Amino acid sequence: MFDAISSQASKLVKLTNRVKKNYSKTKLITITSGKGGVGKSTFTANMAFLLSKRGFKVAVLDADIGLANMQVLFDIKPQNTLFEYIDGTKTLDEVISSTIYPNVYLIAGRSGYQYSTNKNTFVFSRIVKDIISLNNFDILLVDTGAGLNEYVKEFLSISDNVLAITTTDPSALTDVYSLMKMLSLEKSKLMLSFNHTRNYQIGETIANSLINLGKKNSLNTDFMVEYIGNVSTSANISTTGRLRKLFANEFSSDETTKQLQVIIDKLLKNIH
Repeated sequence: MFDAISSQASKLVKLTNRVKKNYSKTKLITITSGKGGVGKSTFTANMAFLLSKRGFKVAVLDADIGLANMQVLFDIKPQNTLFEYIDGTKTLDEVISSTIYPNVYLIAGRSGYQYSTNKNTFVFSRIVKDIISLNNFDILLVDTGAGLNEYVKEFLSISDNVLAITTTDPSALTDVYSLMKMLSLEKSKLMLSFNHTRNYQIGETIANSLINLGKKNSLNTDFMVEYIGNVSTSANISTTGRLRKLFANEFSSDETTKQLQVIIDKLLKNIH
């Protein structure tokens, strides 16, 4: 079971936001990983762009507390961050920044920011619900930090649509399996994608191995892990990243962009 903080936050949000949730068109998708360095934020930023090209109005919340980097990927310098909203010095509208990409908006974090561990972390689930309650976006992508700290757990606890990004690195697989075990206690489903794999079949094979391992170790039998695709390693991804550009925009016909489009196709069929 999630730790006490995350469980209490989840219950609190359900009680205080039940009505608001029913009247919002905004779909919440939380993107996470057990391990850092798997390309999760790059994945998220490019997904936001491709979703916008399909006609969706997309907001991205940089939920990597203290290590925020989404503003770098979008090459913008936000005047305000989510912490100004949390502290009450700015309104929610004032911390939502436009990007250079039409219909893509960012609620930025702050890199190096030391958020007091003495403060109640309910505020993080609160800001997610407040964004949803605006009823102004079609999709809200929450890009969590790596690992399974209390902040990540809180963001996961309030989302029914969780996408985990991993690689074939053994430590990354170990961490994503830990994520599976944790989520299986409270969730019904996890979507899984691989980054830096040579082809779809490699990701599918490893995903099936993780699923079988879970069954062998008696994970909740009602919990479903669905593999929804892979993105291959490409020099174009690292090059555009260094230039603060999105590979899906610069290389729209590249195989990696096509692979990400397939992931989005399956993602849209799975979210609710």
